Amino acid sequence: MKKFIALVLCVLLALSCVSALAEGQKVGVSMPTKDLQRWNQDGENMQKMLEEAGYTVDLQYASNDVQTQLSQIENMIANGAEVLVIAAIEGSSLGEALTMAAENEIPVFAYDRLLMQSDAVSYYATFDNYKVGTVQGTYIKETLDLDNAEGPFNMEITAGDPGDNNAGYFYQGAIDVLTPYIESGKLVVKSGQTAFSDVATPTWATEVAQTRAENILSSYYADGTNVDVWLCSNDSTALGVENALAANYTGTYPIITGQDCDKANTKNMIAGKQSMSVFKDTRTLAAQVVKMVGQVLSGETVDVNDTETYNNGVITVPSFLCEPVFADANNYKELLIDSGYYTEDDLK
Repeated sequence: MKKFIALVLCVLLALSCVSALAEGQKVGVSMPTKDLQRWNQDGENMQKMLEEAGYTVDLQYASNDVQTQLSQIENMIANGAEVLVIAAIEGSSLGEALTMAAENEIPVFAYDRLLMQSDAVSYYATFDNYKVGTVQGTYIKETLDLDNAEGPFNMEITAGDPGDNNAGYFYQGAIDVLTPYIESGKLVVKSGQTAFSDVATPTWATEVAQTRAENILSSYYADGTNVDVWLCSNDSTALGVENALAANYTGTYPIITGQDCDKANTKNMIAGKQSMSVFKDTRTLAAQVVKMVGQVLSGETVDVNDTETYNNGVITVPSFLCEPVFADANNYKELLIDSGYYTEDDLK
């Protein structure tokens, strides 16, 4: 309940900072796809909070097509957007639109995914992406008691979209925790696939993760060998792994990590089919961006708490990092239901 009260106060503070100045100003919000639950929630939260603050909002989803997103952003600029909030499909593919924004002196906020190879990015708002991976790796370390258990334990890895700059941070945060145990032989990756390029999942697609997991299971675990842990960077990839396990695996069920607390995955956590998911409350992120939008339009100092980490290949982008936490079967009610993020019926 304290977390919920803190969230409400954060939202009210964000809205109070901008409402007096917002009337008549247009904000373009570009989201990558409706195919993943989290982007629907991000878009809805962003639109609701911006409109409550008095802005006109042009919210567009790009169906995971880069050219569509590029065209939508250019149209937002042509239609009078005074600020752009962009969650990119591919961080390096929107150069033309960003150049157009710069020529029109339009501030650009990279939302949760860093916009790469451009000096036209004003600010970046996200969760601490490296910490997301650290939380996942630490969960595995502590659940298996790797510092004390004899082992060895078999592990496989499914990472995210190579076109998403965040995916590398998620992967690296977890791998940095787990590498000492891989090098000592306490964790064994039987497939041999540990490099990011080998374990990445284009567009975070559940079916791609499932196909790869099925191939790994049939090649390395068909003889009854147990896979003890499967490190998955997010919930859509975790769901693919869980589908593959249900169809092709008869051993002891592994620890499975995830991220985003999607409904299907939260149900799987409750059912014992997924161990944890990193919870990034998108209401918190949306509220922070609404606050930052108001600050930049009013000429105020914009809140940032990181000015060193996120270099996009051209500039280091001033950033605000929100804190992630993990949910599991023991605490999901407090984090997800008591806070109003989901209802009990959502998880039936």
